[in-house]
Amino acid sequence: MKRRAIVIPLVVLAIYVLVAVFAPGLAPFDPDKVTLAQRLLPPGAHHWLGTDALGRDVASRVIYGTQVSLLVAIGAVVAGGVVGIALGVLAAWRGGWLGAVIMRVVDIVLSVPFFLLAILVVAVLGPSLLNVVVCLALVRWPRYARVAHSATLQARGRGFVRAATATGAPAWWIVLRHVLPEVLPVSIVVATLELGLMVIYEASLSFLGLGVQPPTASWGSILSDGQQYIASAWWLATFPGIALFLLVLAVNLLGDAARDRLDPAKRAELPRPRLLRRMARQTA
Repeated sequence: MKRRAIVIPLVVLAIYVLVAVFAPGLAPFDPDKVTLAQRLLPPGAHHWLGTDALGRDVASRVIYGTQVSLLVAIGAVVAGGVVGIALGVLAAWRGGWLGAVIMRVVDIVLSVPFFLLAILVVAVLGPSLLNVVVCLALVRWPRYARVAHSATLQARGRGFVRAATATGAPAWWIVLRHVLPEVLPVSIVVATLELGLMVIYEASLSFLGLGVQPPTASWGSILSDGQQYIASAWWLATFPGIALFLLVLAVNLLGDAARDRLDPAKRAELPRPRLLRRMARQTA
């Protein structure tokens, strides 16, 4: 069961990645081609998932929307993770006024509601694919900074870090050799859980018209276009909603599995097979 809890989400996520990579070959039509004579066609043999109000093929737009969602999500997670981990480690390692300033900025950013801050950033930068990635990274980096800050403080108290400091090793070498291996496992767990949130946030911004701009296909924009036809053309909102739901579910399940395996607190709670076998022999 534990192996299945990891394998199934990985397979689903791999399918999404393959669809995103090979979208030009998988899409049956041009996702931006307007054919008004074929508008609002229901799902059928020619258009698998039907067409939208402009006659564009919904299946092709959902397939290309996978590219946008994964590109934005992965880009935001990588950018936010790098910035957050670097600042969190710096704040914990250097301490003093610099660490206090960094952590106060973290608290301020975390205290502001996400959509309010996202709307502000997008209003300043303008809506586009790159700006959505920058916006999400700017909003979410404090999550990584707080986790990295806590893990670095714990690592500084370890005996091997104090021994390396006592021998006069350079600070950068100690951080790379001893501190980062303690920070990265917890940060990977956060990144895995954040990936699903980034998909939802990108779709939300695109739904509000603040994300990827038309005619680029995005799940959020497809849902926004289909909401007014929900009674007469149910397929416009149903299929991108299902694609969004399955991806977020797979990523969240993968994040839970990663947390159980990589988080030290969770690993301490997991039963050890050798200990269980020894206890069974003793009680037999």
